[in-house]
Amino acid sequence: MTTNAARVLDALGDSHRREIVQLLHESPMPVRAIADRLPISRPAVSRHLKLLKHAGLVADEAAGTRRLYRLQSDGLQALQDYLNAMWKGSLSSFADAVEAEKSGART
Repeated sequence: MTTNAARVLDALGDSHRREIVQLLHESPMPVRAIADRLPISRPAVSRHLKLLKHAGLVADEAAGTRRLYRLQSDGLQALQDYLNAMWKGSLSSFADAVEAEKSGART
């Protein structure tokens, strides 16, 4: 597993961070707007955003006196690549098991 994929999975291990990612999927938002939609404080949202940013899942940009947070495609791509590799490995193992079963049935 790559370091990026591990960070993403660790970051998404918390339900509040998953909710934040879902909210940011809808549109970029400032901390206050995110906190208004979750049962946690603005400082808690800021801490979660810091972890999501470190994992490469969100990016921020200045918008006047506040910062807007949005999803970052790099982190999502790292997760998708990891899951695709896992899926490919699972399919390969399944195909090997089917072939072994067929071979065993023929003998």
